[in-house]
Amino acid sequence: MTTRRTFIQILPMAGALALTARGALAADAAALDPKDPQAAALGYVADATKADKAKFPKYAAGQNCASCQLFQGKAGDAAGPCPIFAGKKVSAKGWCSAYAKKA
Repeated sequence: MTTRRTFIQILPMAGALALTARGALAADAAALDPKDPQAAALGYVADATKADKAKFPKYAAGQNCASCQLFQGKAGDAAGPCPIFAGKKVSAKGWCSAYAKKA
């Protein structure tokens, strides 16, 4: 029989377990496929030098995911998470039209 007291004791452990699982999933996130519908709509490419300059005139040489404010990887990481593409890792050398230079 589960009592309210037992439930309250278990709740913090369940929350900690959920956060741990979430962190593990983020670490094992799959690489973003440039053919993904959202990625294609934003012009994502894994190599910034291959960005479609005619379709995305905002692109400038030297821009890449590693120098974008949205990139959540650490300096030197080959790939990292981006909130634009939740649950996926983007290449540090990649680019998309959501690029915003780090301050």
